[in-house]
Amino acid sequence: VASDGFQPVEYWTTKKVLEEAGFEVETASDRAGVAKAAYEGEDAPVDLTLLEVNIDDYAGIYFIGGPGALTHLDHETSYRIIRESFKNSEPFGAICLSPRILAHAGVMAGKKMTGWDDDNKLDIECDRVDAKRTHEAVVTDGNVITANGPKSAEEFGEAIVKLLK
Repeated sequence: VASDGFQPVEYWTTKKVLEEAGFEVETASDRAGVAKAAYEGEDAPVDLTLLEVNIDDYAGIYFIGGPGALTHLDHETSYRIIRESFKNSEPFGAICLSPRILAHAGVMAGKKMTGWDDDNKLDIECDRVDAKRTHEAVVTDGNVITANGPKSAEEFGEAIVKLLK
């Protein structure tokens, strides 16, 4: 999650679905401490920084959206995590604005994806990386899951559980 400006519904709902299915969820961010929610909602304790993430320690890696996502998560450290997940065929994904981070990491060519598009720029992002844009709430393409926003957070969590089981 972004250390400042993550989407709390996407984070807490997805986390709840995963934990209810028996998964342990660790929260990584660009800064240690506590991540601040973008809107009314509970802040999130950060278990480790992105620099400390070793994908071999996790069943999957998922990026939460919110207005702070591109400011705090769209960088080489996140790209390294995403590219390692892609290279090792590990499950990964993103919700809301964060599927753009997957695209920026260069792993979405030929993949179907969805995401937040209130700025009407998602088609441009998809075209730039040769991804196949869909308008579905949640899309699973192989080991990659993308979702379009807070209203799809529960379905996003359920898709992750289905993929990981």
